[in-house]
Amino acid sequence: MQPKTQRMLTTEMPDSILPHMLTERQIEHLQRGAAELGVILDGPCVAKFARFASMLEEANRRLNLTRIPQEDIVPLHFLDSLTLASALTPRPGERLIDVGTGAGFPGLPIAIAYPQLDVTLVDGTGKRLEFVSSVIDELGISNAVTLHGRAEEIARLPQHRAGYHLVTARAVAKLPALVGWLLPLVRPGGRAIAYKGRNVEIEADDARSVLQRLGGELDRIVPVSLPGTDIERQLVILKKKEASARSRR
Repeated sequence: MQPKTQRMLTTEMPDSILPHMLTERQIEHLQRGAAELGVILDGPCVAKFARFASMLEEANRRLNLTRIPQEDIVPLHFLDSLTLASALTPRPGERLIDVGTGAGFPGLPIAIAYPQLDVTLVDGTGKRLEFVSSVIDELGISNAVTLHGRAEEIARLPQHRAGYHLVTARAVAKLPALVGWLLPLVRPGGRAIAYKGRNVEIEADDARSVLQRLGGELDRIVPVSLPGTDIERQLVILKKKEASARSRR
C-alpha cells in the first residue's frame, strides 16, 4: 500500500535561482512523476531542481559526475531518487544519511522534497562533495550537509554510529558488502534503503548472513516503475532490529 501523497512545503526561493536547464516538458514530467510517487513539488521546489540540473550539466563537463544525458535527468536522477516515497514516508525531524552520494543522488532530491528531514551526504571523493556543497549553498538547502569519508570509517564515530533513522545508497555496491556499510549507521528500528535494479533477489539472499550478524533483517523489496519510462526500480528495505530489553540493561 503506497503512502498518501504528502505536500512538501519549502521556504521562499532566493531571487537568484531561476528555473532553467529544464524544458517545460521536463518540468511537467518532474511534477507529474513526483505526484505519482507520492510527493507534491511546489514552484520553489521545481525551480531548485531546475537549477540543480543546470549546475550538474555545467560541472559535468569538468568533473565527469554522471553519464546520464541531460534529457534523461528527470526520470533517471530526480524521479529515481524520489522513489523512496513509494516505500515509506520520512517523518519531520528524522535523520537521513546518503552513502556514496556521488553528484548528490538520491540525497539531494530527497532533501529538496523533504525540507523537514536532516540530510547528510557522504562520499569518499572530495571533488564530488565540493560540487554537492556548491549546490547546497546556491540553492539554500538548509537541511543538508556534506561529510567526506568512507561509510565504514564514519560508522565508527560515536556521533554517527547507529545515529540515523534512514540510510540510503544508490549504485554503490552489491548487497552483501553494502549491508556491512549501511546497517551500522542505522539506529534500532530504523531502515536502510538500497536502490537496486531488477533480479535483486539473489543479492538479497547472499546478504542474509551479514544482516543477521549486524542485527538486521530484510523488511521487504518494493518494485517501483519510474514514471514516464519502462524502467523498474527495486528498493531493498533493510530494518535494524530493536534492542532487546536484556541488551539495553
